[in-house]
Amino acid sequence: MPNGQIRKALSGFYYVYDNGKVIQCRGRGVFRNRGESPLVGDFVDYTVEGENDGTITVIHERKNNLVRPPISNIDQAILVFSIKEPDFNTILLDRFLVVLESFYIEPIICLTKSDLMDTKMEQTMKDYINDYENIGYEILMTYKDDPNFNDKITPILKGKTTVLAGQSGVGKSTLLNTILPSLDLKTGVISDALGRGKHTTRHVELIEVCDGLLADTPGFSSFEFDLMEKEELSSCFPDFVKRQDECKYRGCLHVNEPKCAVKKAVELGEIKEYRYKHYLQFYEEIVDRKPRY
Repeated sequence: MPNGQIRKALSGFYYVYDNGKVIQCRGRGVFRNRGESPLVGDFVDYTVEGENDGTITVIHERKNNLVRPPISNIDQAILVFSIKEPDFNTILLDRFLVVLESFYIEPIICLTKSDLMDTKMEQTMKDYINDYENIGYEILMTYKDDPNFNDKITPILKGKTTVLAGQSGVGKSTLLNTILPSLDLKTGVISDALGRGKHTTRHVELIEVCDGLLADTPGFSSFEFDLMEKEELSSCFPDFVKRQDECKYRGCLHVNEPKCAVKKAVELGEIKEYRYKHYLQFYEEIVDRKPRY
């Protein structure tokens, strides 16, 4: 049976890429009966009906999938955060990082609008960059019309399936337009009153670029902890994971437990205090979440 990957979903059709050909497919009714739905990024088996039409019969096991945007089998996410307009936001960045870690999606932090920094902001951002690089995250800095951007982004995209994520108005569409000029996405205008951007998300499609696949959606602007339990949270903080085996109690939640190696590392400055505060805030958010039925 032929097989391929769904590269686009639109108006009830799934466009399956198979060795240079694109087959327009519908999903089997059995998927609806099971409450399943094929996603862009899925590897599937299909049957051929006519010259360029088919039916998806099997969805192969996914390594991960997101709901917004609806896409699966993602290798990495480029988290686009502006340095100014809107200002760099560490709690929002940590929220994105935690959720991506929970889905085993590698985060890459892309800082835009670096040309807008003043001297004071340069030092502040240098400190933040040092913090996140020490944790192990890769960081890319750029700005609109950066002449070196292609050299920076090409090795990151090569051989990977990548999505973009980030706060509205940070330059995701501008970044996509730079990588794929043919998309001609309308870049948003920052609202002076709100300090936020505006953008209408299009359908999800995987485009071949730089020997990899890139989702042409502008991404998603927020993440929730709907599927995460409090016991899982610390495993999504790599700087905590490095020290948690030194805690006195197995399964330490790093909140009220005595002889906690993570809290000790915060006191010593080995884990940044703002990261720990964000952890506590996320922890409370999960604990206070209404139970799912």
